[in-house]
Amino acid sequence: MRIISKILVASAAVMSLAACADNSAQSEADKVAAEEAAAKAAEPVSLVGAAQRNENFSTLVTALAAADLGSTLTEEGPFTVFGPTNDAFNKVDQTKLSELLTADKKEELAALLSYHVVAGKMTAADIAQAVAEGEGTAKLKTLQGGSLTASLEGDKVILEDEDGNKSSVVVADVDATNGVIHGIDTVVHL
Repeated sequence: MRIISKILVASAAVMSLAACADNSAQSEADKVAAEEAAAKAAEPVSLVGAAQRNENFSTLVTALAAADLGSTLTEEGPFTVFGPTNDAFNKVDQTKLSELLTADKKEELAALLSYHVVAGKMTAADIAQAVAEGEGTAKLKTLQGGSLTASLEGDKVILEDEDGNKSSVVVADVDATNGVIHGIDTVVHL
């Protein structure tokens, strides 16, 4: 009987050690996976890549692809993109938005999106400085050829298009290798 007891105790000890080894191996695998994910997230990416990584810009990414602007915002620059968030696109009449995303409206969509892009990289601090130097406003020339007027309400950047439509920056300074994205709460110049 003593032999059986010793065998059972030894078996239990071996199984406990095996379980610990499995947990240790799993913990190590989890640690490696987390480190790889963190390294990938820290890798520099283009404006399009930065938008793709941010779930708040999924409609913007779709629109950039439909307008064929992805390659421009991937390679060239630097640019400042005032990117409408998904919530901003949700404010747009969905029939009109669906129509803009069709192939026959590609040029119109490209012009609309280009109105949201300024040449050069301007962080939120750069915009605030330009507003201060402009005695309360700063005119920003867009790639489309129009202009946005930037101002501040407290510490929030406000943009106004040529038609008087306003949008607030709700996500500032999404950095990219070829510029910066500022998420805005309204699609301007629509």
